[in-house]
Amino acid sequence: MRPPFALSATAATTALALTLAACSGSADEGQETASSSSSPSSSPSSSQSSTSSSTTAERTVEIADAPASLTTAVATKYGSRSVKGTATTGSWRGAKVAVVTAEDDVTLAVRPKGRQGWKVVGGWWPSLGAKGTADLGGRRHVLVIGSDARPGEQVERSRADAIQLLGVDGSGGAGLMGFARDLWVPIPGQGHGKLNSSMVFAGAKGQTESVSSISGIDVDGYIVTGFEGFGAIVDELGGLNFIAPKAMRSHLTGGTIKKGYNHLDGTEALAWSRERKTLPGGDFDRSRNQGLLLAAAAIQARLRGPEALPEALSVIDEEASSNLSAEDMLLFTAAFYRVTPTQIGHEVAKGPTGMQSGQSIVRLDSDSRAAFRDFRDGRLS
Repeated sequence: MRPPFALSATAATTALALTLAACSGSADEGQETASSSSSPSSSPSSSQSSTSSSTTAERTVEIADAPASLTTAVATKYGSRSVKGTATTGSWRGAKVAVVTAEDDVTLAVRPKGRQGWKVVGGWWPSLGAKGTADLGGRRHVLVIGSDARPGEQVERSRADAIQLLGVDGSGGAGLMGFARDLWVPIPGQGHGKLNSSMVFAGAKGQTESVSSISGIDVDGYIVTGFEGFGAIVDELGGLNFIAPKAMRSHLTGGTIKKGYNHLDGTEALAWSRERKTLPGGDFDRSRNQGLLLAAAAIQARLRGPEALPEALSVIDEEASSNLSAEDMLLFTAAFYRVTPTQIGHEVAKGPTGMQSGQSIVRLDSDSRAAFRDFRDGRLS
């Protein structure tokens, strides 16, 4: 098994990430519309921002850029403690999401679609001492799928060009596992076939089931996007700072990338993730390269801080589809801010090639099976 995917100090300091329907009615909702970011470039400190407060005889809670209902939800968490913080908001699948920061404290909240009230779903609160234990939902695995859909084709009914499983253990550990596209796997309702064809026959849900079946890992959900969506996400979030371990010279548009530090736009990031013909290990090396790109995105997100998370989720929501709820997505992505960089493992599920039904396939090897067992708790060691 390969050693853990260590993120060097140089990478951590030079890489910055991706990744990765307000209801009208009450005066409170109108206040939220004015204080929330209306576009990815909107600033939470704009002249339209406001501060809502909740005051009792015991304490005062003031949250800048927050509707009163969000402040009330945060106040419940702090009990009799006074607190001053700032909120950033975004959206995911029709729901609203919020991150409230108050010095080192982070509170995560969701307002479900069609509702006016906010609910605190997790976070970490060192100011509360023993009562502020981090709450991020524990172990989770999410499948990130890059679709090979061409213009006019359905993103969730085309072959998977990238298949990456991300995991967190809820205790500071995480993992990143790529999958060779030609792995021979069970496909829901179709017997067996190549892993990248599962989405064609059974959609993104079926693709996720195939990964669960071969790995023995209970996958919580998926995120899928196409070529254009992937490029748009990178561009809308300001590009991706990336340290390439080797130079790349690809025929793909944007495929000339130098060794070392690069600031990739969407086209260049897509070329890096798709290139395989010039790589010694072909599809195996491509899968590893895709994992490196996701790791760089995670570093960049971490350096921007959790307050940037709602904006990123709003951008991804516009360009990707998912079956994850707003609560699940917010908790999963926020968990990476609590990960220790030296506790992130990186593997590629692969094996020897062979023939099946007249086509070249990959059969899973023993090292990959061992990595699956290791990764079931959300961390690759």
